[in-house]
Amino acid sequence: MNFVFDFLETIVVALSVFVVIYLFIVQPHEVKGSSMEPTFQNNEYIITDKISYRFGKPNRGDVVIFKAPVNPDVDYIKRIIGLPGETVMVQSGRIYIDGKMLNEPYLEDLTPIFPGGFIKEGVVVSIPENHYFVMGDNRPHSSDSREFGPIEKKLIIGRAVFRYWPINNLGLIPGANYRY
Repeated sequence: MNFVFDFLETIVVALSVFVVIYLFIVQPHEVKGSSMEPTFQNNEYIITDKISYRFGKPNRGDVVIFKAPVNPDVDYIKRIIGLPGETVMVQSGRIYIDGKMLNEPYLEDLTPIFPGGFIKEGVVVSIPENHYFVMGDNRPHSSDSREFGPIEKKLIIGRAVFRYWPINNLGLIPGANYRY
């Protein structure tokens, strides 16, 4: 009888630890779609750090997972481009932060502007406090802040920190080091 109670206790403790880790510390996510290519491919799996933004602020270049502003049942993965209090402008396919061009060596294409979106060509947009301007790395094929505007910090689930599938791409996910 002691064996059964010990076994059940072990199972309950293990499940409790798993639930705490999953809810508060890290969570797996699947990359869906092509909006972050070439950095991430469709159907790759990553680990999201859910705790660091509870104690610190997101940085420019961080790849974040967040609840889509238009549908909170859907998670998006994008890169942080603009920080609270900054201005963002897209001019001739280039991003300008506070009037200075952002160097984005990881991009393959220029940044297009979509008709009817939040941001317009050559128009300076201010990012409110507790909001972040996010974009996919595959700019021609990304629904991001150009369309729906800056996202609130409370929508951010966490930062992508580790890719575990496919196994040949296994490794840490670095943020971009920007110079502008």
